[in-house]
Amino acid sequence: MQVTIVVPTFNEAPNVAELVQRVAGSAHGYDPEILFVDDSTDDTPRVIEQVAKSAPIPVRLIHRDHPVGGLSGAVTTGLAAATADVCVVMDGDLQHPPEDIARLVTRFRRGDVDMVVASRYAEDGNSAGLADGSRVLVSRGSTLVTKAMFPIRLKDVSDPMTGFFLLDRRAVDVADLKPRGFKILLEILARESLRVAEIPFSFASRHAGESKATFMQGVNFLAQLTALRFGKMSVFALIGALGAVANLAIVWVLSHMGVHDLPAMIVAAEITIIANFILQERFVFQDMRAEASGVFSRFAKSAAFNNAELIIRIPITALMISSWHISVVIATAMTLVAAFIVRFLFHSLVVYAPRRSAARKASPATRFVEELDRQSLSPGEL
Repeated sequence: MQVTIVVPTFNEAPNVAELVQRVAGSAHGYDPEILFVDDSTDDTPRVIEQVAKSAPIPVRLIHRDHPVGGLSGAVTTGLAAATADVCVVMDGDLQHPPEDIARLVTRFRRGDVDMVVASRYAEDGNSAGLADGSRVLVSRGSTLVTKAMFPIRLKDVSDPMTGFFLLDRRAVDVADLKPRGFKILLEILARESLRVAEIPFSFASRHAGESKATFMQGVNFLAQLTALRFGKMSVFALIGALGAVANLAIVWVLSHMGVHDLPAMIVAAEITIIANFILQERFVFQDMRAEASGVFSRFAKSAAFNNAELIIRIPITALMISSWHISVVIATAMTLVAAFIVRFLFHSLVVYAPRRSAARKASPATRFVEELDRQSLSPGEL
């Protein structure tokens, strides 16, 4: 059986030779090729090319000068370029033991599954390679949250956060995947109905180099999880909620500093308009930016709409304060909630609409319905 081993790398030069040697030395019962998909900023590509010259097995390299989709994007790039239909995905830091690839292949050979997941939490598997107790706690907690949000799709998977698995790529539409962040297995399982089996494995300590785990990866994971489970509108709502909290906090601070209600609301709104646009660019509409107008045009349309909405909303808020005798904070919160749906529709259908040359030839009504459906819904579980 031919197997392509997809290894996404980012500054993993010290691990390349050891990984290739261990894969070649433990490849029993299958013919491997290693495909490195590299986003490095160091000399990792040069090291891979040097190792490939003397490697006993085929070693290929795809270096992405302009990475898209993070680690997940690297994996989908590798799956699309693989020579074999049976692909194993693993990290390049040797925390996923290459010797366990043969066990993944053996389980797949039974012919009753599309994917085999190497799990730290199945049977006698373990996560000893996690750096410290806090990492173990984060790993366990995120796994529990993920399984709770996808109880049906993940019922047979004890470790949906692992990056070590075998996939028959014929069972998925690789082009339909939406790579983002670094949890590609979760993305695949949430979007595809697959037959899945598990094998236990021991998560090893990093061979060399430094961990790439960061706070921003945690933020990206939460955004990915929310979008997968509830849809793009939910991430938009989450950002809007954060903006609303910030808006209320700014209004509260300014009002307690003696600033009049109207200027306080204007200042708070302008700050949150800019912050929300930045977050929406990064976490909500990142997949639409390539076909949309330029960033300055997007910002201009977004800011113009939000300020127009502000011009309408602030007098209404002031009227509510004077007529209903409620606090400025409560009145602001009520009008922010009322504006949410209109704001999402405008951004989905206008701000991030494809440029005219990229738009399909369809009636405005058809485009409206299709785009609203595409932006609002997610794989989910029905």
